[in-house]
Amino acid sequence: MITFIICLSLLVAAYFIYGRYLERVCGVDAKAKVPSETLYDGVDYLPMPRWRTFLIQLLNIAGVGPIFGAIMGACFGPIAFLWITFGGIFLGAMHDFVSGFILIRHNGLSLPEVIGKYLGKGVQQFIRIFTIFLLILVGVVFMRSPASLLHGMIPDIGYWWWMGIIVVYYFIATMLPVDKLIGKIYPLFGAALLFMAFGLLAVILIGDYSIPELTADNWRNFQPNPEKLPIVPTLFITIACGAISGFHATQSPLMARCLNNEKECRMVFYGSMISESIIALIWAGVAMAFFHGTDGLIAALAEHGNDAAWAVNHISTTTLGIFGGFLAMLGVVAAPITSGDTAYRSARLIVADIFNIEQRSIAKRLAIAVPLFAIGIVMTFVDFDVIWRYFAWANQTLSVFTLWMIVVYLKQHKRNFWLALFPAIFMTYVCLSFMFVSNQFFGMGPTTFAYFCGGVTTLVFSVLILKFARNAKKNIA
Repeated sequence: MITFIICLSLLVAAYFIYGRYLERVCGVDAKAKVPSETLYDGVDYLPMPRWRTFLIQLLNIAGVGPIFGAIMGACFGPIAFLWITFGGIFLGAMHDFVSGFILIRHNGLSLPEVIGKYLGKGVQQFIRIFTIFLLILVGVVFMRSPASLLHGMIPDIGYWWWMGIIVVYYFIATMLPVDKLIGKIYPLFGAALLFMAFGLLAVILIGDYSIPELTADNWRNFQPNPEKLPIVPTLFITIACGAISGFHATQSPLMARCLNNEKECRMVFYGSMISESIIALIWAGVAMAFFHGTDGLIAALAEHGNDAAWAVNHISTTTLGIFGGFLAMLGVVAAPITSGDTAYRSARLIVADIFNIEQRSIAKRLAIAVPLFAIGIVMTFVDFDVIWRYFAWANQTLSVFTLWMIVVYLKQHKRNFWLALFPAIFMTYVCLSFMFVSNQFFGMGPTTFAYFCGGVTTLVFSVLILKFARNAKKNIA
């Protein structure tokens, strides 16, 4: 329990200490003009209260990542606590805060357009396609997982009926002005998500549960087949949303267009990521404690097809009762749905920014949204395991490009770029070494040669990115 409490305390303290430091590094100015003021259109650019933008951002980025990912990551053992804590503070929350601030300074432009300004046109063209592909993957994943959960809760309604309902909702949410649906109901779902997390936190703190400590004896990989699932780099891919996630920066333009001033960045961007890390930490701790240790968690999941949704339902209803369990499951169902619809909304805005298509007109919004949804619907028929594997890797790969964009931005503005350089190199190595180790790519396994290849390609990639960045200086406003 001590390890868990220390990690929780560090996450809370980081919001006040490291978050304020990042404000100084970026040069946050409460008097600066913001996009909601200079580009108001009543659809995507419009001011909303800070508490509302915070809860919307939290729901946008949360999905099932800090819940399902944390439960699966807990199977590696208590070492997962360290990745959630230090990854959340120094990688994920920094990534979300600084990228969100940069997006505000660039009028709330979509992520690929801003990456192009700092890493060059070649990278921009690649990231445009890559990001739209990732967002469609997110939309597909977050159609299928809540449909499966809802079918399990209400089996009288078929799985494909739930899929149809979710698709229709996604389309409506993607088309409507941000304050009409998203701005009104997301705070309610955000409250359910936070109730779930803090209700479980209270249960494990005052109940008869014991969260494993991180000691010299259990500083190891608890996976039944550690050769197949090595901590490096698999843990850092498995727990994404609770530590760092490239998907988050695709969502930040939505709220960057709705903030009232730059001082709100710390709460909306850094605070939402810290909150997500806290949610992930709680779920990782609960999963270990509820099943009497990591080995018990692994065994229970194996008996139920490694279904994290089963674990969530079983833990919630057992610890929080029927009503509490219902609210918990509501949060689990709402989180992916609210991330899925904003994924499509982000994809619409990216396409609009690429071709400079104004979005006041419903017809022009339809012209972009319909093809995106058509592609997504076709992809729902692809095997879910395939979709999920490539989504997880693509998600972290996008964070690599965002981190390098942050490095170049800070360096160009003569700020402390080292705070982003080390995370950028680390995540580059994680994603590239994963390609050599994982069976879904080269399949070398965790061999010395595979890690060597990851190191060499990381060096080459880093040099190329910095070269592209130098060539892009003339494009920086």
